[in-house]
Amino acid sequence: MTTPLLTGHPAFKFLAGLAPGMPTLTDLFQQNPKRAEQMHIAAPAMTLDFSKQRVDAYVLSGLDQLFEQLKLSRAIDALFSGKEVNRSEGRAALHTRLRLPVEQLDRDFPEVSHQLRRMENLVGKVHDGVWRGFSGKRITDVVNLGVGGSDLGPLMVTQALKEYALPEARALRVHFASTIDGSQLFDLLDHLNPETTLFLVASKSFTTIDTLSNADTARAWLERVCPDPSLMLRCHFIGISASVDKMDQWGIPEDNQLLFWPWVGGRFSLWSTVGCAIALDLGMPVFRELLAGAHEMDEHFRTAPPLENVPVMMALLGIWNVNVQDIRAHAILPYDGRLKYFPPYLEQLEMESNGKSVTQDGVPIDYATCPVLWGEVGANAQHAFYQLLHQGTQPVASDFILAANRYDTAGADDVSRSGMAKNRKHREALVAQHELNIANCLAQSRVLALGNDAVDPTDNPFRFYPGNQPSSTLLLERLDAFSLGALIACYEHKVFTQAGIWGVNPFDQWGVELGKQVALQLQPLLNQTASDDGVALDSSTRLLADKIAGFRQEGYQDKPD
Repeated sequence: MTTPLLTGHPAFKFLAGLAPGMPTLTDLFQQNPKRAEQMHIAAPAMTLDFSKQRVDAYVLSGLDQLFEQLKLSRAIDALFSGKEVNRSEGRAALHTRLRLPVEQLDRDFPEVSHQLRRMENLVGKVHDGVWRGFSGKRITDVVNLGVGGSDLGPLMVTQALKEYALPEARALRVHFASTIDGSQLFDLLDHLNPETTLFLVASKSFTTIDTLSNADTARAWLERVCPDPSLMLRCHFIGISASVDKMDQWGIPEDNQLLFWPWVGGRFSLWSTVGCAIALDLGMPVFRELLAGAHEMDEHFRTAPPLENVPVMMALLGIWNVNVQDIRAHAILPYDGRLKYFPPYLEQLEMESNGKSVTQDGVPIDYATCPVLWGEVGANAQHAFYQLLHQGTQPVASDFILAANRYDTAGADDVSRSGMAKNRKHREALVAQHELNIANCLAQSRVLALGNDAVDPTDNPFRFYPGNQPSSTLLLERLDAFSLGALIACYEHKVFTQAGIWGVNPFDQWGVELGKQVALQLQPLLNQTASDDGVALDSSTRLLADKIAGFRQEGYQDKPD
């Protein structure tokens, strides 16, 4: 029996009927002086202010009804109980188990606990100088080779929590290389010492061409200086995968293999041994605190009522914006430089998960699903694309993300750990900068919502700000490992909830695969290792392939002056 499409539910029709008469945000605030207090909910480590969304009590009631009519509570129970929620691949999605408390893991999921302890042991050996390179020198640099979830998650977390790195981790430098063109790895290898560099090869299938191409290049780089292949592999490569056989075939020694499982999706994998780069860069206790924050958000998502549930509310607001208000773009605007890589992380999490056009039953969808996500650190974005947000021609919904405390007295110990703000005047200067940053965040969301009504009306068309651009603000008490874990899990659960509303499978990514298959067909033609007989190419691809082949044969020639 197929599930009814979103637009067939009475609650959706009710919501669609509200849209034409929806007041502007200026009117909504004037009509209800208590609006902010009523549209402000809490979750572990954060609060959500959605008063600047174009909703009122009727809309919220309709969204609540939609949640009930779609039986989303059952979907949430299915996720946590290990039922087959990934129907196209016949799997459960059990990434929430990875962040259960240690005692529960030991009791109920010993295979997860075992791999985390193996990772902890490995990390300890590197930090203690027990793990050495082939020549006996201590490891000074680690390069994480991965792509997608094996790169974006660990990269984002290590950047965000750098100041919380424990003393034993600070001497180690952790780098990331993901691009298939080799440019990132080329730049790294030009400066690294092969005797003191350790490579993490992270790939769920251990067949990902991007990652294995980089790994092959790294192995060739090491073979130049280490004549013993088995010693080189034992001292300089760690494999992280769900495929033992493929790691064996590539040459990763058994003791250097860290496992995770088919039920861990790539973009949900930073909580698994894919987080090894995080633990090496920051310390295993910091990684476990990240897990703890995510688990607390799991419990909130699993138990809180829909309109008091932060990830559910974010999901419902997104449905209202996309499917009723026809807002197809969503900006992620963290006002914290430490969250530099959070927007690209969410781009994969949301668009790869919910960028779908058929339901779980294979039925074509006649309504919009995932909006286009994009973003940047807010202070930088103000000087880039905020012009479009304020005075452009299309509506954009936004998430502002802000930490209330940084460089403050309460956090002085944390700050001084990174060598910053060790004296009072320095700290006061940094606190003043953070206050300016907060003021900018609040000002931008205010002007997006209210336009010129936030200041003085004007007849000057060049200085007219229409406002009425919807946004939510996620306020963290401070950005640390616990709150970051909760924040990431919050967006994961938002994605899952929206997938349930749209009826799509957020855990497959078939759209990613076809391009890879065609690339493998084209590569032999480009390097002339195979005939193109029988390969039907469109005229554009044929022309480009011929041009590329011609340029490569001619090589670069100096043009006359």
